Amino acid sequence: MERKMVIKKKHRLSVKRQCELLGIARSGLYYEPRQESALNLELMRKIDEEYLRHPFFGVPTMWDYLRNTLGYLVSYNRVERLYRIMNLKAICPIPYTSKSNVQHKKYPYLLRDLRIERNNQVWEADITYIPMKKGFMYLIAIIDVYSRYVLNWSVSNNMEAEWCAMVLKEAIMQYGKPEIINTDQGSQFTSEHWIDACNDIKISMDGKGRALDNIFVERLWRSVKYEHVYLYPAADGRALYTGLNEYFNFYNHHRSHKSLDNAKPSLIYQPNGKARLWGRALPCVGENPALLVAN
Repeated sequence: MERKMVIKKKHRLSVKRQCELLGIARSGLYYEPRQESALNLELMRKIDEEYLRHPFFGVPTMWDYLRNTLGYLVSYNRVERLYRIMNLKAICPIPYTSKSNVQHKKYPYLLRDLRIERNNQVWEADITYIPMKKGFMYLIAIIDVYSRYVLNWSVSNNMEAEWCAMVLKEAIMQYGKPEIINTDQGSQFTSEHWIDACNDIKISMDGKGRALDNIFVERLWRSVKYEHVYLYPAADGRALYTGLNEYFNFYNHHRSHKSLDNAKPSLIYQPNGKARLWGRALPCVGENPALLVAN
């Protein structure tokens, strides 16, 4: 009910201050979905499903799939534009034509050969496209790698860096700081807003085109979409927020994970880092991809 009280436009109090007074998280506010034509929304849904199955599909391969496999008479430029809107990139080596902001500093990947042995040792964050009945939105989530616990998440109709930083700050306020946070090299995560929010946290970024570098949060997206989003497409922002809130509660507290010996993330995650995965550390990233993908 408190979220209905927030006035987003033409109010003497900022949205941030209204949320503080109401005691709610600003990142929890839902927004109007972005609009596209019915055909584009249909194509985006097909692209999203196929990309989850084959994340190495770039624009040329996806264009060929849509035309010659599914029979859509769609131009290459349209598929290229939809890839940009959906924030998709093929996970394979690409030329030096990255769309990330070249003026922003890039950070090295710190998880190679690292054994993840405790909570709050490594967090991962990422953004994904969420299809709806009419329009679409973006979802950001921050996950604790050791426990697979979703620490914070938010939906928005844009991918602004300030929004991403706000979600991180809220997670830190509730759970403390991780030792390392890993993201891709997208402009949101190389921005000053994000870097400032990572104060005293070691920043790690995926190498370009490396499929396993941010694999835990990528595996989360597959679970979210196949177990909830595709089954129950939201009619509006309110329904999307409510549905995702229920799903993440299920994911953290009720869903068993094979990689956790069928335990729930909430049983493993402890902010003080004392909990252990039945006495075992996770394999080094890159040591055994089959183990890393299991969820």
